Amino acid sequence: MSDLIFRAVPRWKRAATATVAVVLTAAASGCAVGPDFARPAAPTTDRFTPDVLPANTASADVPSGGEVQRLLVGRDIPGEWWTLFHSKPLDELIATALHDNPSLEAAKATLRQARENLYAGETSLFPTLTGNVSATREKFSTSSIGFPGQEALFSLSTASLNVSYPLDIFGGIRRQIESLAAEADYQEFEAEAAYVSLTANVVLTAIQEASLRAQIRAEKEIIDADAHQAEVLHQQFALGGVPGAAVLAQDAILAQARATLPPLEKALAQARNQLAVLTGKLPSEAAGATFELADLELPQDLPVSLPSKLVEQRPDIRAAESTLHAASAEIGVATANMLPQVNLTGSFGSTASPAGNLFGANTGVWSIGGSLAQTLFDSGALIHKWRAAVAAFDQAAAAYKSTVLASFQDVANVLRALQSDADAVNADLQAERAAAKSLDVARGQYQIGSITYVALLEAEQTYQQARISLVLAKANRYSDTVALFQALGGGWWNRDDLAGDEK
Repeated sequence: MSDLIFRAVPRWKRAATATVAVVLTAAASGCAVGPDFARPAAPTTDRFTPDVLPANTASADVPSGGEVQRLLVGRDIPGEWWTLFHSKPLDELIATALHDNPSLEAAKATLRQARENLYAGETSLFPTLTGNVSATREKFSTSSIGFPGQEALFSLSTASLNVSYPLDIFGGIRRQIESLAAEADYQEFEAEAAYVSLTANVVLTAIQEASLRAQIRAEKEIIDADAHQAEVLHQQFALGGVPGAAVLAQDAILAQARATLPPLEKALAQARNQLAVLTGKLPSEAAGATFELADLELPQDLPVSLPSKLVEQRPDIRAAESTLHAASAEIGVATANMLPQVNLTGSFGSTASPAGNLFGANTGVWSIGGSLAQTLFDSGALIHKWRAAVAAFDQAAAAYKSTVLASFQDVANVLRALQSDADAVNADLQAERAAAKSLDVARGQYQIGSITYVALLEAEQTYQQARISLVLAKANRYSDTVALFQALGGGWWNRDDLAGDEK
């Protein structure tokens, strides 16, 4: 009975019904050749370093860099981690950088491009419908059909709708869309990495500026002390109390101290220029805010993510994973290209003369058809492309593993650095205080003639080096604190002000 009903249906409707049946069967099967991507498992280690690090760092009795820092394992990282330094000028500078930095804008634009490419690729799953209208004016001679001497002049107009639908039986199109989606994910994580890198660079440059200002201040104080000592020696030399060699030696020390200033001042100017560029401004438009270590609070509670969470949090790891995913999908694309390609076409329209008769009685035209194409011989091109796709996947897998290893190394290095930096501040503080006392004693002893001038110069040089070392050690604690936040991913998952609003 059903067979009789089917035969009673017009031929074109039977073809359309068969086409729909094929499409529905392919869609229902949902098969797609090639491997189904599975996210790599996270490392099973429970710590970043070979041995268990202390929960607290050492402290030193010095402001702006001597505080104890507590490592809180399992604590989440805030999205705006830089606010933990409690510096309003720094917060404002970062806000400006996030709004005006051209590199971040470029990353966001690339992300939008990747998403639009994905949306365009998704349309390949749907039929393509095109309209066509044409009009011709022809002169026809009956001589071509054996009746010479007769001519006809007429106009012909045609209007039609054409549809084309590639059947994704083997999932090649779906795998291509999967690859485009992975590429969009890659660009999203690249944009997040640019965000984290930008904020970290702004904070690090501000810390560098503060450190340079402290070093310049210390050098100027040393120069003032050396200049005073040189003046005293010149007076004593005039009175015959000291030999000329002592005066010359002190003048040399003073000149050397003064020579340390230009490189520091150059580095400070370069840091200021870098801050201007990071905020999207010309160096001549540098912001008026300046930074001192005393104005930056050292964060004392430091969140440390669990090792198993690092692969979720690091943008570079997630980007490498997306590259691996895209490479996996491309294997499916290469596999599908070796299999038959099926395409359905159809058209419906009207042909009439004159144009006013379009869509009138007996002017309708339609067609429906399908095609199947299979490459029979290509000298091995398709198989080599498939092998290339497999090799690209292997390369992406190795690159992913390398990125994970480097990321764990970053965290391990900075965790060890935080402990060492705190110890260094404590040691440098003791050295600076001891050198200051030693210099005071040496100056007193030199005044009464109990030590030579060479011994006094050695005491001065020791104190100068101790002061600079203490400034650098304190700055290192700030810088490595920033490095910890960056190494752990920067808390991008606790923000929605970049990639989220681009979707």
